[in-house]
Amino acid sequence: MTTWIWVFILAVIMQRLGELYIARRNEKWMKSMGGIEKGEKHYKWFVLLHCLFFASAITEVSLNPQSHAAQLNYFLLCLFLLMQAGRIWCMHTLGRFWNTKIIVLPGVTVIKKGPYRYIKHPNYVIVAVELFVIPLLIGAQLTAFLFPILHLLLLRVRIPSEEKALTRAT
Repeated sequence: MTTWIWVFILAVIMQRLGELYIARRNEKWMKSMGGIEKGEKHYKWFVLLHCLFFASAITEVSLNPQSHAAQLNYFLLCLFLLMQAGRIWCMHTLGRFWNTKIIVLPGVTVIKKGPYRYIKHPNYVIVAVELFVIPLLIGAQLTAFLFPILHLLLLRVRIPSEEKALTRAT
């Protein structure tokens, strides 16, 4: 595996760990303000999916060094960077309400500004695109095919659970 692929993968993993830190901090604040967590049963499947995603991409590229991207694909890189801008926009818009879990504060109005003005769940779209683009960028085609599908299957549980929690509490 070429050096840039390792650097890229490690950078994305570090970014995700940083986001988990932010989510945990936001979770503590929301719960201290009376926030209620919902969807706990399916959350572990998202954690598992994302861990397996990185393991799959790294394994696929390591096992088939001829297939990995020796040359950086600038179109895919730009698409990835665009998704990062969207991710930051989502996090900034939600502020302390941004989380990887479903946590609602009763009586608080649902945020409908920023990217949420245009689409109800922009972060889920961003993650789906990332689960396709990241592996393609490093030459892990099987991972690029499989994990967006698994993500969409989990969203069939997640989004109704989130909508129900938001409708009842806000």
